[in-house]
Amino acid sequence: MSHLPSTATVIVIGGGVMGASTAYHLARRGVKNIVLLERESFFGLGATGRCAGGVRHQFATAVNIKLSIKSLRMLDELEAETGQPALIRRCGYLFVLNTPADVAQFEKNAALQQSLGVRTQWLSGDDVRKMIPLCRFPDALAGTFCPDDGMADPNSVVMSYISAARRLGAACLTDVDVTGIRVTGGKVSAVETSQGTIGTEAVVNAAGPWSAPIGSMAGAPIPVSPLRRQWLTTTPLPELPPDFPFVIDFGQSLYFHREGEGLLTGMSNNNERVGFDQSVDPAWELTHMEAAVARMPLLERAGVASRWAGLYEVTPDAHPIIGPSPVEGFYLLTGFSGHGFMHGPICGKLMAEIIVDGRATSVDISSLGYNRFAEGKGNKEYNVV
Repeated sequence: MSHLPSTATVIVIGGGVMGASTAYHLARRGVKNIVLLERESFFGLGATGRCAGGVRHQFATAVNIKLSIKSLRMLDELEAETGQPALIRRCGYLFVLNTPADVAQFEKNAALQQSLGVRTQWLSGDDVRKMIPLCRFPDALAGTFCPDDGMADPNSVVMSYISAARRLGAACLTDVDVTGIRVTGGKVSAVETSQGTIGTEAVVNAAGPWSAPIGSMAGAPIPVSPLRRQWLTTTPLPELPPDFPFVIDFGQSLYFHREGEGLLTGMSNNNERVGFDQSVDPAWELTHMEAAVARMPLLERAGVASRWAGLYEVTPDAHPIIGPSPVEGFYLLTGFSGHGFMHGPICGKLMAEIIVDGRATSVDISSLGYNRFAEGKGNKEYNVV
């Protein structure tokens, strides 16, 4: 743990992908005296380190699709820019649809994606069954597939930004717990931590599922709730083809993708209660595995290699909150509802634009402001898994 400075131009709270990307992009824009604070002993151990690593273009709103287009291009260029690759694997995302309502919505989603230049393909139920013969989808009515979707490595992405930010002079510190935020006359004036107090006029709250408690320290209520999601990885399955896609049984929020020689599989529990519990729920694992084996019988022959649970940071409309808050100098970069990892590169850049230029220009994110909830303007993202 390096020495804590007494003042900072900008303090970024949270050392996951959002915080790391923000610190790097601020430093790249020439901002001096940036301090990134992470309470864990390593960066990217929170929600970023417990995510499945998926990256996709297939969303239901133009703003999410545009964030993906920019962000995935930045992941491709990460090694050239920082010296460390994102370890991208373009296996494609296949959404399998088995209700008329989902088919109708996804037809609209696919048309919107295609209009923005995304190579989404529309598949019949038979096309789906042909594409994944190892799976059982007798009820599939249709599907969508985008070959440019896939996986990237969360740890590589976080550490590439941390290393590059440090080379540009940012202080990225671990084992520092934020305990309070001082606000003087409606403006941020300091951040109190377990290691001392740092004076500052700008704070970026990139604390993911923990961003609401940080917001309340500054007197800025943030409508973000932590919600547990869990998954497991299997022992090797030699029958899996190398090009097996990221398969999502949309109606059940059940998904599979290759992980090493085996599979990673998860399923969302719609009855999960809001909270910070990151332990694995064994009863839900049984429910999940029954559903998974029904769709992919060869899982019966696999053992469990590892099991994890992590937190989604959910907003009422499943879109992030990016930009200023009612407290001057207190900026929000949170609420990504399970899609933060893939949008981290572009959103750190957007936050740097907001702080340095006074507004975001790389993507129009005017619909993602803090005030939209009070104004009743939230636009729901349908395609959340």
